[in-house]
Amino acid sequence: MKHRIGRVEQEIQKEVNDILLKRVRDPRVQGVTVTGVEMTGDLQQATIYYSILSEKASDVEKTQQGLDKAKGLIRGELGSRLTLYKVPELIFKQDQSIRYGEKIDQLIARLHQDEQNR
Repeated sequence: MKHRIGRVEQEIQKEVNDILLKRVRDPRVQGVTVTGVEMTGDLQQATIYYSILSEKASDVEKTQQGLDKAKGLIRGELGSRLTLYKVPELIFKQDQSIRYGEKIDQLIARLHQDEQNR
């Protein structure tokens, strides 16, 4: 069953990226990249993680609003593209891992710089 969930997650990620690129016209979701999808075991709910280039809180909020507004369109498109008994409920969350990785990189660079200054 886990193998099937993984396949469905990959397929949803691919399709949502395509839908955002070609079908959603909302300017708030321009430049959104889907970085991952996490499904519940019963395939009823999909958490879609996304990233954007801007780190400004206002841009993040606008993007989240745009994705929430487009949720119905995206879900409908998924229904026509995927062969699932029921299209899962979609939840959009910003992917924090990229920022976290950048912060770790900065801390490591600072440590190296401190060592060189000793």
